[in-house]
Amino acid sequence: MTAAAVLSIRAVSKTFGQRRALDRVSLDVARGEMVALIGPSGSGKSTLLRSISGLQTIDPARDGVDGGVVEAFGAAVQSKGRVSDKVREARVRIGFIFQQFNLVGRLSLFSNVALGSLGRVPFWRGMLGAWPAETKTAAMAALSRVGVAEYAGQRANTLSGGQQQRGAIARALVQKAKIILADEPVASLDPVSARKVMELLRDLNRTDGLTVLVTLHQVDYALRYCDRVIALKAGVKVYDGPASGLDKKQLIDIYGPEFEDVFWEAPPQ
Repeated sequence: MTAAAVLSIRAVSKTFGQRRALDRVSLDVARGEMVALIGPSGSGKSTLLRSISGLQTIDPARDGVDGGVVEAFGAAVQSKGRVSDKVREARVRIGFIFQQFNLVGRLSLFSNVALGSLGRVPFWRGMLGAWPAETKTAAMAALSRVGVAEYAGQRANTLSGGQQQRGAIARALVQKAKIILADEPVASLDPVSARKVMELLRDLNRTDGLTVLVTLHQVDYALRYCDRVIALKAGVKVYDGPASGLDKKQLIDIYGPEFEDVFWEAPPQ
């Protein structure tokens, strides 16, 4: 792991039955970067993100090849197919944003956001909703930051998708996450809500210095909002470099000839 890296992935593979979802992928992510993970469906993007957080175990050593290693903040999250016994310490500093928001629908938006503090407060407080003053203040500040404070008392399942996703981001802020892993965070949203969520993630990256790694199907969003792009194809890393370095030919190589039939417009500079 390099001195500047907060995430380090070394020779990570993951196999599901006969299918190799990740094939010896290696990469480093530096503190304060905003990185897009792109690639066709089934290319391994979500598997990689879940492996980084320890939600998905990676392959152990096999056929004479050593198993991979995932590190966050210099400590192992998992190694050679086994999740570290210190993974909880790493997860406290890693916020995970899911495509389907992962909020508890029957709870208020405020309660969902306050749950981000469970790594620091007793579990019984969360069960009873007896949040300490610090958590209450942090939750309302986070809701205000993402622009949905007015919905704090509303049940999560009555909110729009964009409002729920911003609530999920607020929960990561209450968690005091230093890294945000966002797995297709705009896939279920309308274009206006999607743009607002991407702008929010970029603002948290640039203003707060949070490290953001986001998987996206929308190539134009990846090029517009992220300085660095990593592309996977059939579980193999096929591009890792500046967003400005990707052109139409490379994207056709990544996505296949059908990509040429999709409307292409270079993002504004």
